[in-house]
Order: sequence, then C-alpha cells, then structure tokens
Amino acid sequence: KSMMGMPAEVAEVSDELPDFGANDVMGLKWKNILDAYSCTECGRCTAQCPANITGKALSPRGIMMSIRDRANEIGENLDKGTQDRETYKDGKSLFDYISREEIHACTTCNACVEACPVLINPLQPILKLRRYEILTESAGPSDWLPMFNSIENQGAAWAMNIDREQWMKEV
Repeated sequence: KSMMGMPAEVAEVSDELPDFGANDVMGLKWKNILDAYSCTECGRCTAQCPANITGKALSPRGIMMSIRDRANEIGENLDKGTQDRETYKDGKSLFDYISREEIHACTTCNACVEACPVLINPLQPILKLRRYEILTESAGPSDWLPMFNSIENQGAAWAMNIDREQWMKEV
C-alpha cells in the first residue's frame, strides 16, 4: 500500500515464464523424491488402483520406481562432475521413464494414497507431469481437448452455453 505523496513500490517483473508442473526430477519437490526412495515396493497402491485393475497401463508403484531410477541416474551423472546441478541437461526427462499413457490413465481417485502403509503420495508427481504436458507442451489426449476449449470459451468444463438459461424467461 502506498503512502500519500510517496511513489508506490512496483515489484520487478521477470521476462521468464514460470515453470508449470515437472518434466524431470529437478521439477519435483524434495518430498516427492524422498517418497520414491522411501517406497517399500509392497504394491498395495497398484493393487488398489482402479485404472490398473481395469487393465490400463498405470502402476503407481512403477511411477515411484521410475522417479527413483531417474534420480539415481542424475545423481550418478552429477557425481562424475561433468555437469552442474543448476544447469543439468542430458536430453532425458521423466517422460522417458513414465509413459504419457500411464499419466493419462490416472483417475485421481486417491486410492493409491489411501492404500500406502508408508503414507507415500504417488498422485502428486502424476499431476505435476500432467500439468507440465498440458500447460507447457500444449499436449494431451485428444479427448481432453473439448473440455479445455469449453473452459476457455464458456468458463465451464461442461460446454454449456452462456445463454442456456434464456428459455426460462419465456416461461
């Protein structure tokens, strides 16, 4: 809030766009990486997953193992000293370990989180990967496109026209 007679302080605006979601381990929170290393690989999350039960490609346990494998690979490369942590690029991402079909199969029902005896949340990295794919790459399943268009144009996912209530005025 500015005081009378004093110019208002204006925050610096960055030219760089913010990162949406995560496409690699560096974009995940430390808790997600810790969860990947803490996983006991019991498989309860996958056993409770409705997408997995119906035969879809999703395995919450597999996603946590893929995150751990990628973190190990990055750690080994950083230990060699050929790259710096802040500017690390090896041409790979988590999408090389986790298929896009897998992250789209998730129904976000939270069954995997509820089933985990170690309180690991495999849903969070799945949502971060989805967010990156949709908001940064402008990609995603074609059957999601009408929903996003409706949100953009009508402000709701159900493709209801803004004038939809006009018929009530005639009654």
